[in-house]
Amino acid sequence: MRAGSGRGTAAPPASLPATYGGLPLADDRANLGRRGEKLARKFLEKLGYRTVVRNYRCPAGELDLISLDDRSIVFVEVKTRRSEEAADVERAVNPAKQRQLMRVARYYLASTPTARRYPCRFDVVGIVWSDNGNTEIRHIRDAF
Repeated sequence: MRAGSGRGTAAPPASLPATYGGLPLADDRANLGRRGEKLARKFLEKLGYRTVVRNYRCPAGELDLISLDDRSIVFVEVKTRRSEEAADVERAVNPAKQRQLMRVARYYLASTPTARRYPCRFDVVGIVWSDNGNTEIRHIRDAF
């Protein structure tokens, strides 16, 4: 902390590097997530999805993408990982996360009367960036 300011940032523990890939750890993670969401959006648009909302936020939480696919509203959760973290990106959307996403979707539907006319579903898009620069996209339609 800076003297007299009353605020500041804590240094990372000595056992952790302050940066990864030249960016601070938290910034690198956020940047990776933004890149993954952008790639997922472009991927889905190539499949014919129309993006309605990106990063929808409400008191119940956040949804990465809300899209239209034919006549359905699709709530999309994007999980982005580096290859060494990839295990199963889709498993990150566990039952607790699914409940939270459903709460956010209900909030969106309640606050958007025109959206209630359409059937809806939840898709998961997993993005895995490997160390060699290759990208793997895994799309699970109607994931839960």
